[in-house]
Amino acid sequence: MDTPKNVYRYRLEKEPATHVKPGGSTREASAKQFPVSQGIAGVSMRLAPGGMRELHWHANAAEWGFVVKGSVRTTCLHPDGSSYIDTFNPGDVWYFPRGYGHSIQCLGPGECHFILIFDNGYFSEDHTFSITDWLSRTPAAIAAQTLGVGADVVAKLPKGEVYFAGPGPIPNDVSPYAAPRHDPALLSMHRYPLMAQQPRRSPGGGTQRTVTVDEFPISATMAGSVLEIEPGGMRDLHWHPGADEWQYYLEGSAEMAVFLAEGSVVLNEFEQGDVGYAPMGTGHYIKNTGGGLLRVLVGFNNGRYQANDLSAWISSNPPDVISTNLGLPMDDVKKLPAAAHFFVRGTV
Repeated sequence: MDTPKNVYRYRLEKEPATHVKPGGSTREASAKQFPVSQGIAGVSMRLAPGGMRELHWHANAAEWGFVVKGSVRTTCLHPDGSSYIDTFNPGDVWYFPRGYGHSIQCLGPGECHFILIFDNGYFSEDHTFSITDWLSRTPAAIAAQTLGVGADVVAKLPKGEVYFAGPGPIPNDVSPYAAPRHDPALLSMHRYPLMAQQPRRSPGGGTQRTVTVDEFPISATMAGSVLEIEPGGMRDLHWHPGADEWQYYLEGSAEMAVFLAEGSVVLNEFEQGDVGYAPMGTGHYIKNTGGGLLRVLVGFNNGRYQANDLSAWISSNPPDVISTNLGLPMDDVKKLPAAAHFFVRGTV
């Protein structure tokens, strides 16, 4: 079976921006734009200082965010009536469960950029509910009653969905709109500082930072990693038995191939701003093909991280099994991996 070459690659940052307003812009990679991405969708969003992704909720997906550049403030309402306000900087992760109301605002001084990953490939705007869209479609008398204001105030509300609000006042630490926090804390319910983590290291090969439901309890349906791979190095051939893998290439250039069984492998080249996808159970690898560091943000639609690596598989079997299976003499079998290595160093 022939598979179209580019089916597992989507050049997200080369696509035209949508929802372009003074407050911000988006680029979306749902199953509509990237058909192979059935289990996970993603959005690249940029906000101007003071710009805000308005109060909204997603009816069919949880939201996992990773800050690439800048600083943002989020608000989140829980169904029990509690609410949370957090500040995020580059390398920080957030998670909002499906149906939880939230907002995102850029704190400046410059533009902020973050990647949003959703645990449903069919996440889309028709399953996103915004406060301005709702109020503008509600009878004026009902809106006035629920808000406790007069008709004159309701008449000033937006006449349709705003999507990106502002730019408004920048709620940074010199602003009266900054949210107070009484005690310093590294973690909060909705924030995990992923890039502050001491990573898994394979000298000469790369590093992996991973956050799962074990480290970030609210993130029950999603996990994520940042891979940093040295020139010529690669993430070992592997597969994920319980999750799809969605990749956003943060920096560098790469080769990634997806093994689909029955003689079918699809290989693509990736660069900064591209998105890749490996469906649950498919074999794949990621190799750094550039002269500098390769950085890849990886999202999974499962709160638990699981991976089976080829090196672990080979090294865990008796040598005679490998010899018979691969048709190799024992002397050659002894040259194969004797332990799992996760990352593979580049050849000199």
